[in-house]
Amino acid sequence: MSLTRRQVTLAAVAAAPLALAATGTAQAAQRPRTLYIAGDSTAAQKYADAAPETGWGMALPFFLHKDRPVSNHAVNGRSSKSFVDEGRLDVILQAIRPGDFLLVQFAHNDEKAADPTRYTEPWTTYQDYLRLYIDGARARGARPVLATAVERRKFDAGGNAVPTHGDYPAAMRALAQEERVTLLDIQALSLALWQQLGVEGTKTYFNWTATEQDNTHFNPPGAIAVARLVARELLRTRVLGAQDVRRLDEEIPESWITWPQAAA
Repeated sequence: MSLTRRQVTLAAVAAAPLALAATGTAQAAQRPRTLYIAGDSTAAQKYADAAPETGWGMALPFFLHKDRPVSNHAVNGRSSKSFVDEGRLDVILQAIRPGDFLLVQFAHNDEKAADPTRYTEPWTTYQDYLRLYIDGARARGARPVLATAVERRKFDAGGNAVPTHGDYPAAMRALAQEERVTLLDIQALSLALWQQLGVEGTKTYFNWTATEQDNTHFNPPGAIAVARLVARELLRTRVLGAQDVRRLDEEIPESWITWPQAAA
């Protein structure tokens, strides 16, 4: 799929509400501003059958004030492309309101070149799809925020944490600069954290169990740690203010993470 900027912009504007001006602004000031998450399994809500696997989006509300609710639409296995093609971005854009935020994190599944339903090329189709999220949010008076993909757990023979996302983080950084969109560089921050924790220490943050050695998905401590990075970046980049965040330097009990039963 090749998307021109004109096609993306016209599609977003055509679907936007007819009036965002004075009425929308007044309404945004009177209600909580919601942070929507579009992303993959590293951020997604997990259910009882997947425990202790935990998406960082499950822990993010612990760091945000109650009038900054989180609406987590991240889903396992999705790329920036498949999330759009399945209509999941449309669902967000139908709900999002002026003053809300759309936080977008993709790359893990965009990298899967053998799967044409998910694969995007970093400097072309990946950026094209990300523009759909940016333009869609802006057309509705919401603020788009891009987050580079959290890193996997991978170390070289010398014990150095190594990046695994190829050109995708650089492509997102370049797009954020071009489009003047706030960027949360979670890839760089998580890589530095894994380096600090080391080969053995990182095992306590990922979904390592008696039967599984998962170097992509998190357990509760890992999800809490990444959510803390996200919250701190939202504050540092002034997407949110000091009054919007909480507990940035406090211990969050693992028991706060719960896995509901999946809907029938």
